Amino acid sequence: MAINEETIEHLAELCRIKISDKQKEKLSSDLEGILGHFKELTELDTADVSPVTGGTDLMNVLMDDEENDELLSKGKEAFPEEEKGFLKVPAVFDKSDHE
Repeated sequence: MAINEETIEHLAELCRIKISDKQKEKLSSDLEGILGHFKELTELDTADVSPVTGGTDLMNVLMDDEENDELLSKGKEAFPEEEKGFLKVPAVFDKSDHE
């Protein structure tokens, strides 16, 4: 794909930036170089290369969830009312706010 002035102007518009003619030339040259590197990569024989699914075999080590009665009781103290097994919180809005 050739990078022309129209492409550079379109990219600048998408980025919402203003660029001078000198910058357009430099950008065009830089983008041509970048695309050239990708073209080189497409020419490589990768038939015997296995796909990469991640950067490492390391796994997250997480603790099992455990119920903490002390924390649970503190939470229930803050909201002493219950309804259908759930903690009931005070209303945030008054019904008159919605009228």
